[in-house]
Amino acid sequence: MTDIHAKEQTNIKFTVESLNLFYGDFQALNDINLTIEKNEITALIGPSGCGKSTFLKTLNRMNDLEPNVTINGNIYLDSVDVNKDMDAIELRKRVSMVFQQPNPFPKSVYDNVAYGPRINGIRKKTQLDEIVERSLKQAAIWDEVKDRLHKSALGLSGGQQQRLCIARTLALEPEVILMDEPTSALDPISTMKIEDLASELKKNYTIVIVTHNMQQASRISDKTAFFLLGNLVEFDTTITLFSQPSDKRTEEYITGRFG
Repeated sequence: MTDIHAKEQTNIKFTVESLNLFYGDFQALNDINLTIEKNEITALIGPSGCGKSTFLKTLNRMNDLEPNVTINGNIYLDSVDVNKDMDAIELRKRVSMVFQQPNPFPKSVYDNVAYGPRINGIRKKTQLDEIVERSLKQAAIWDEVKDRLHKSALGLSGGQQQRLCIARTLALEPEVILMDEPTSALDPISTMKIEDLASELKKNYTIVIVTHNMQQASRISDKTAFFLLGNLVEFDTTITLFSQPSDKRTEEYITGRFG
């Protein structure tokens, strides 16, 4: 059995090796090495500007859209190099992003969720109906919107809009969901619903979440990575990192001494 096939047999979804990223002359990520496991929630924590969102965007090549970006090192998705051997559009179908601010389209609830499947050639109404209902149920919002599917998504609350955006992502049947501070604009009750949803979704998806909220990371993630000034300071199980951090800087950050 070759090494590549051995890699595919493991529980690893992403392998990141010696990743460096530059914006022009500024180095935003320094020699990042880590693995992200399937069906787990991996939290990325650290102060503003530390590189965690930049790192998140390398996983589905959103940084390709930025000017003057240089990336070296390797990122493997199921042992395939995402920068060298994978089309960016194909990658983003498999690795979807949920953003900090809910960003529903100015369309109906139904059309928001059906948008991606339609772009991918699904036209049959019965098939679209099934995808919309399944995705909204998976995103734990079906009961709240089933009677207003053909009304504007912009009439939903912020928390409902964010769950709708997650449903829109799920309609494309990705393997990985990237979440960039998905609850920072939400109230505590909506935040709890998104956290509960993430914990449920990891049964079928791999989730990577950027969060400023230490309690959120400790509540929902299996592993946590602490970034500081573009460096990965520490990466461990969440229980270990929060209870017995191996680096003094990690301890100072999680106890609120800086950041």
